[in-house]
Amino acid sequence: MSIGSVPAEQRVVLDDVAWSTYLALVNNSDGRRKRIAYDQGLMEITAPSKLHETAARIIGRMLDCLTEELGIEVCSVKSTTFKRDDQQRGFEADESYYIANAAVIRDLDEIDLAIHPPPDLVIEVDISRSSMNKFTIFGGIGVSEVWRYDGEKLHVYVRRNETDYDEVEESVVLPQFPLNEIPALIKQVRSLGETTAIRAFRKSIQKRFGPHES
Repeated sequence: MSIGSVPAEQRVVLDDVAWSTYLALVNNSDGRRKRIAYDQGLMEITAPSKLHETAARIIGRMLDCLTEELGIEVCSVKSTTFKRDDQQRGFEADESYYIANAAVIRDLDEIDLAIHPPPDLVIEVDISRSSMNKFTIFGGIGVSEVWRYDGEKLHVYVRRNETDYDEVEESVVLPQFPLNEIPALIKQVRSLGETTAIRAFRKSIQKRFGPHES
């Protein structure tokens, strides 16, 4: 799927890829814009377009805005490579955050999932429909919640067990977030610009919750 004539993502899916090959690719990431997901031999390489990157960044800026206004401490780790050697699974999200576990990892330079918790929230822009089921990766690694934007709507999934997520109407990790405003604001950016759209969102948050007291 694409919006207009511009493809949102270009994807390549490869089967029977060795774990060592995946590790070599993610460790040789200088100047790389691609996202790589790996699940026990199946690997997807995604090259995001401007459309994809803009949507992801706007959702991230909205989250930053809300947590700033409400005084919620978070730790943004964006597209950090998360991997588990024992499971042979790994992924790079568009945006990812520690919220409940922000204090646990904020002073770390590197995250080792063998001893540290996984991110509480992963944000994925998936406009062209990935042919790879990443929920087995997220669930196996232990991601609590996934937000997936499909170009029209934001879907929220909460982890039920190692392989299954339930789609829900409201976020569990950030219940204050007005999820229904995301698609409209992403569209507004095209006509208003990012700064104007985010300032309007900030005002709506202040009006709804009141000013944050330090």
